Amino acid sequence: MTGRALETPIRETKVITFGCRLNAYESAVMRDLAARAGLEDAVIVNTCAVTAEAERQARQAIRKARRARPGATIIVTGCAAQIAPERFAAMPEVDRVIGNAEKMTAAGLNPDKAERVAVGDIMALEETASHLLHGFDDRARAFLQVQQGCDHRCTFCIIPYGRGNSRSVPVGAVVEQARAFTASGYREIVLTGVDLTSYGGDLPGQPSLGQLVRRLLALVPELERLRLSSVDPVEIDDTLWRLIAEEARLMPHLHLSAQAGDDLVLKRMKRRHSRADLVSVCARARRLRPGIAFGADLIAGFPTETDAMFANTMALVEDCDLTFLHVFPYSPREGTPAARMPQVPPGAARARAADLRQAGEAALGRHLARRSGSIDRVLVEQPGHARAEDYTPVRLDTEGLAPGAVVEVRLDSDGIGGLIGRPIARQAA
Repeated sequence: MTGRALETPIRETKVITFGCRLNAYESAVMRDLAARAGLEDAVIVNTCAVTAEAERQARQAIRKARRARPGATIIVTGCAAQIAPERFAAMPEVDRVIGNAEKMTAAGLNPDKAERVAVGDIMALEETASHLLHGFDDRARAFLQVQQGCDHRCTFCIIPYGRGNSRSVPVGAVVEQARAFTASGYREIVLTGVDLTSYGGDLPGQPSLGQLVRRLLALVPELERLRLSSVDPVEIDDTLWRLIAEEARLMPHLHLSAQAGDDLVLKRMKRRHSRADLVSVCARARRLRPGIAFGADLIAGFPTETDAMFANTMALVEDCDLTFLHVFPYSPREGTPAARMPQVPPGAARARAADLRQAGEAALGRHLARRSGSIDRVLVEQPGHARAEDYTPVRLDTEGLAPGAVVEVRLDSDGIGGLIGRPIARQAA
């Protein structure tokens, strides 16, 4: 032993992300901002507040991060931190809590900032800044935030109190970011937002989401594939409908913010669509773009939901031919009107969610069977795995393609319920 102290290298900042694609985008921004601010040896936990389970998982991740890196600075942010900063500030593992606005600035992540809790009034924000990124580490596709916040007040949802009112990124800034992504080699971009179809209502001239998409595709001709993260079914504007019908670069996949398939439940949720609207939107999209696939968010066990009401939601899966389901058992969020309604027993909500997921698996199986024998251009997500244009998962019979590559394949059954893609002609990666 020489007595010389061992030097421990400074460890990089790690970002742990929960929740939506918008959070994924913001986490990538935070990595850049943290480096610019000089933040080192830190763990940033970007939380979600959609369900109580999401918050539980975030707290679990915080404790795990402290055990793994006892000397690191742990910063908690995101929607759950914005809504209830005191809950995370009370955790002994947490060094700082910052809000959703503060996390998007280098100043907010400054390691010399002494304020332990910095969470501003999210409702006071009037615009959403554009953040130029060079990439998403190993992600195959890039997410581009074009909208933030929500002006609606669905009775089950706490997110507007974490994100603020609806705000849009100007078209020029969106185009600039898209050009930066394509210059970095990304061949698919996903437009994200909290309430994506409300895009433009706060901008001069009030451009619609469809008008944004049209201009983006026209001004960035090198962009090969554009995808929308989630849309409100009754807010699809006429321009967007035309693009769904005519624009091959807009991927044939719509993820619908449906939530339920029963009219009374939808009314009590304070949604803006009916069951008939959902069926009509899917039928119209399928007429305009044969082969388009649908995903949907669905909540099981919403307060007052009876077996008959839930049966209507179950039937919606087949009536709309929904393929990719995001199913949530209802979770009461403190401060929302639904939390004060007569509750469905948690066990029943979980059982209904399991039934919905099973229906979703059956629907996906039918979809995969229909796709067998067809030809598609797939985006490689990781070695050996890809997604078709309609978001169908595909296993590749070769692992020699890097994430982000687009390749033309023939889709065949793999014999176990999935699809295997056999390259026909590889495209330049």
